[in-house]
Amino acid sequence: MIGIVELPDEDELVVAVIKKIMPYGAFCMIPEYNNLEAFLHVSEVAPRWIKNIHEFISEGQRYVVKVHHVDRQKNQVDVSIKRVSEEEKKRKLELMQNEKRGAKLLEFALKDAKTGNDAAAVSKEIEAHFDDVYTCFKEASFKGEEALKKLDLPKALKAKILEIAVKSIKKPVVHIDTLVTLVCYNPAGVADIKTALETGDDVEVQYLGAPRYKVSLTAPDYKSGEKRMLAVLERIKTYAQKNNCDFKSEREK
Repeated sequence: MIGIVELPDEDELVVAVIKKIMPYGAFCMIPEYNNLEAFLHVSEVAPRWIKNIHEFISEGQRYVVKVHHVDRQKNQVDVSIKRVSEEEKKRKLELMQNEKRGAKLLEFALKDAKTGNDAAAVSKEIEAHFDDVYTCFKEASFKGEEALKKLDLPKALKAKILEIAVKSIKKPVVHIDTLVTLVCYNPAGVADIKTALETGDDVEVQYLGAPRYKVSLTAPDYKSGEKRMLAVLERIKTYAQKNNCDFKSEREK
């Protein structure tokens, strides 16, 4: 009688380790599912005809594969390499890396907090509120202690999670540059240009040679950065229109 085995779902992305290669395919194991055996048919290795399967895969190597057939009665799983897009492969590898990093960060937090909590129990509590442990640390780094309020964990442990998150995970930063052409015709034209380009401490203006300037800023994401840049350019444009100046802007390529 075949026992109950946890099996992946069809179309699920997993990492498979090639164990034995034959002319018609390869047997592999899936570490995420207790080293479950799966089969990779030669027709699922690459999108083109394969003369020698060894030119495409090697025993002992790991590959991101997609589960394309599951027989739950026989506990049989068939996987494919060719059905995995580059974007899916990248996303899966990033997810695995984040899982490892999240586990390590939690290990540090538990060790420093000295609350005696079990790592598995803490992970379960975190995953009840976040996609995974790493996401919890990332949210804590970006949003502070507010992100951890919903967790039913000791205050000392939450404090350590926050402390380690801030130290270990930096907020993403994007840079946005715009080229500005500004010509002012009043007698006090130089002063007008200087006033027009006073855009705030978060914005840098670089002189490229009259009448061109580069306006630069940083932001946590493109959406907020674009919004801020549009506001800056609108301010310069409005001032230019009121003070007999020609204004033109273009995104730096």
